[in-house]
Amino acid sequence: MRIGATAADRRLLPEGRLAGPMPWVIAIMIFLTALAAAGGMAMGASADRLGGDLGRRITIQILNPDPARRDAEAAAVTAAIEKESGVLAVNRVGADAMRALLKPWLGDVGLTQDLPLPAMIDVDLSAAGRARLDAIVAAAKAAGPDVHVDDHARWIAPLIGLIRSLGLLAGLVVALMVGATAAAVVLAARSALDTHRETIEVMHRMGATDVQIARLFQRRIALDALFGGIVGLIGATAVILTIGAKLAAIGSGLVGSVSLPGSAWLALVCMPPLAGLLALVVARATVLRALGRSL
Repeated sequence: MRIGATAADRRLLPEGRLAGPMPWVIAIMIFLTALAAAGGMAMGASADRLGGDLGRRITIQILNPDPARRDAEAAAVTAAIEKESGVLAVNRVGADAMRALLKPWLGDVGLTQDLPLPAMIDVDLSAAGRARLDAIVAAAKAAGPDVHVDDHARWIAPLIGLIRSLGLLAGLVVALMVGATAAAVVLAARSALDTHRETIEVMHRMGATDVQIARLFQRRIALDALFGGIVGLIGATAVILTIGAKLAAIGSGLVGSVSLPGSAWLALVCMPPLAGLLALVVARATVLRALGRSL
């Protein structure tokens, strides 16, 4: 398919990319498509990141009000867990860190030295360790009678499922927007045919084929779509960067995990050329079909 055109071709079908509605319709389509695609890819990456970071972590609490016995159990549990295969790291959460976690809920008044704080141990597991979680939990409970185990994957699984569902919904929106873009190209091609019908008839009398005429329309519509795609992508990029900066400013580990990977940016950059290619193919098929039926 030839996209280039001569000066004579341009005189036959004048190109005013800023005047007609086609580029701006495509710009709006690409703007919405890019936002939906970015949201879907960011949520997919976030679900994978949460599953990797928190899905393989457990927290062991030693619930004993006696500080001496609590510390002794924590040491015994730590020693027992470190011997288990599949355990990557075992970290005891200090008292100061515990008070910092509880301060937003209890305040300075509630955090007295007499307040019994449980001993907390964070355990990072490998994939093999996750598979033998029951054995690791049994070893921890055998080392300390006051052990309580929190499995992060258990409470984060519904959240990951929700995030993945939203990502699939964003993918559906992208598919619908692609269909809407193709429909807009069809309408633009038919409108251009009606506008230049007399010119087309003259070209037919001069011996021009349907394929040669279709090349004129597909080139103009493809360039309109490319121009609109670039404008829409610029607007979407500004919105994505603004939202990303605001999410980063929140400072939450959970919210901060919603970020756009590098491969997603590459996919977004490819949207304007893909929009131009889609417009070219759809416009060519539409024009050839219309000419075959009417002429």
